[in-house]
Amino acid sequence: MLHTSSSRLALCRNVRLLCTKVPTNVALKKPSFDIKGIANNMDNILEVSKKRELPKHMIEKISGIPKLYEDHKTAMLSTNTLLQEKNTIQREIKSVMKAKGDISSLKAKQVENRLKEKELSQAMSETEAALLDAVDLVPNSIDPSVTAEEQIVRWINPKEEYKSNEKLAHNKIGVELGLVDLASAATVSGSSWYYLLGDGALLEQALVQYALKVARKHGFKMTIPPSIVRNEVAAACGFKPKDLNNEVQTYQLTNGDLCLTGTAEIPLAGLGINTTFKESELPIRRVGVSRSYRAEAGARGKDTKGLYRVHEFTKVELFVWATEKQSVDELEKLRSLQEDLISSLGLTAKVINMPYNDLGSPAYKKYDIEAWMPGRESFGEVTSASNCTDFQSRRLNTKYKSSVDGKNYFVHTLNGTAMAIPRVIIGIMENFYDPATKQIAIPKVLQPYMDDKEFMCADKNPFS
Repeated sequence: MLHTSSSRLALCRNVRLLCTKVPTNVALKKPSFDIKGIANNMDNILEVSKKRELPKHMIEKISGIPKLYEDHKTAMLSTNTLLQEKNTIQREIKSVMKAKGDISSLKAKQVENRLKEKELSQAMSETEAALLDAVDLVPNSIDPSVTAEEQIVRWINPKEEYKSNEKLAHNKIGVELGLVDLASAATVSGSSWYYLLGDGALLEQALVQYALKVARKHGFKMTIPPSIVRNEVAAACGFKPKDLNNEVQTYQLTNGDLCLTGTAEIPLAGLGINTTFKESELPIRRVGVSRSYRAEAGARGKDTKGLYRVHEFTKVELFVWATEKQSVDELEKLRSLQEDLISSLGLTAKVINMPYNDLGSPAYKKYDIEAWMPGRESFGEVTSASNCTDFQSRRLNTKYKSSVDGKNYFVHTLNGTAMAIPRVIIGIMENFYDPATKQIAIPKVLQPYMDDKEFMCADKNPFS
């Protein structure tokens, strides 16, 4: 069938609408997926998906995008054709009525068209839902510097040798010195919860205040974000209720479509929802401190003992909105800030450019810093920094107005953990504990926040 210029124009309008249409929600506008661009770039997208080791069922859904896209365009063309017929019949009815002729056959066509319209509307809704569901699974592209193996970019306070010692396990030291109470927390809340007591609690607050001070010196403005967010906002940031292995990762609230946040990244990103910045305002840097909540349903083994993998913890989070040209440098600045924090604490650590299969769907590139934990007998992640380019901003409708051409473009978002506090506490306990004196040396940069103490000692008070 030949299509007139008006029908082609209508199709173009509908395709543009499709690129921004999602099921009705509460807080967010329709995300701007470039579905045509995705459908025309499937070879690269499938390669990236396989490098990231996405599950087979996800890759199969992604690979079906071109067909779903064509099916939906066909449904829209049929709908437009039917609309033209509907308008033609309406004009004919008016003309025949004016001439006082018989319109019964035209009325019958109207009824027939209404039935067709209902069928086509349902078909278009179904293909649209399937298409959007598949497109939402498409991960971000990958920076050329990322490889299949992790790359150590830098060592911080390196040692000549790394000796493991189970006697230095933080859960043993912390309990012995009265800094941590795991047994009471297990009674009150269950496994993977904890009490910090006395100097243990003071150490957490010292780390928070120190991290915030350093972040402010680097141009980050303070934020205290909410710890409860809408599920749609979490999903737009790339956080789903279940991970790729179908393990539950978030705590859902029964009162409404809400969840507890696993990171302040989500509410910080939410500050930019439906916002268009001036280019001159970018980059914008925010630091937030919050409690974070993770179900960690898939956690097993030694990571479940002590403070390493817990359900609730304090985290200092860094977030940046930047232009496309700025985001590469902003990631390096995040990394530099994190390196300064870990180095100043005296911890030994390695900075890693993370491999393909360790990138979450939003991340274009990610650095982790892993600190040496002798009692845990391994290195453990204490900070992370990611450039998510426009993955989140397309879903959150966060843009900036170019000072050059006046057009609106999607911002790039970046995030970084200044400190995952419990894990840094592990590093301090296990590296600075002296078995002979049964004391933990407090890093000098933290002493002003801990009543100028140099050591954490045993407290005979059962509640420290």
